Amino acid sequence: MANDADNVRVGLTGSIFMAPKGSTAPVDLDTPWDAAWLDLGYMSDDGVSLEYSTDTEDIAAWQSLSPVRRILTSVDMTLGFTAIELKSRTITAYFPGSTITTVSGAVQRLDIPAAPGPQEFAFGLEWIDGTIKNRLVIPRGEITDRGGITLARSEAVALEMTVSAYASSAPEIATWLSNDPAWAAA
Repeated sequence: MANDADNVRVGLTGSIFMAPKGSTAPVDLDTPWDAAWLDLGYMSDDGVSLEYSTDTEDIAAWQSLSPVRRILTSVDMTLGFTAIELKSRTITAYFPGSTITTVSGAVQRLDIPAAPGPQEFAFGLEWIDGTIKNRLVIPRGEITDRGGITLARSEAVALEMTVSAYASSAPEIATWLSNDPAWAAA
């Protein structure tokens, strides 16, 4: 097969959405995300990282120096991003179980629990490269890792988060939609 530079993609722009677990995601590329899906806003210019890995276990046999079989033992999918738009959804996502209340007038108070419980959500990622549009939906995920918050004169206050995808009731861990013509079966 020949190389084709027209099949090289970049994530020029996009959005990350977060919704209550069980929210219905769009099943095509044209339907807007409904009100349950909140856009987390601006992300750092590092973009978004999507990681997918599998682990296997080798089965050895007395009669062979190499494995005779490999068994899939785990699948891991994560979505990493750094929110630079500080708003109620990003702050409460970073601090699980936290609540924001109005103290008086324009003063807001963030209460951060000492021992938050697990908090699962649905996550959506949409990115665009010209006319090529992609959507990735994680129906069941949780923010499982957070980077430190740096307060500095020369950079935005950033909330670095990693979402771990969990298997839902369906066999899929996530669904990826694309109108990329290069995806068409050959």
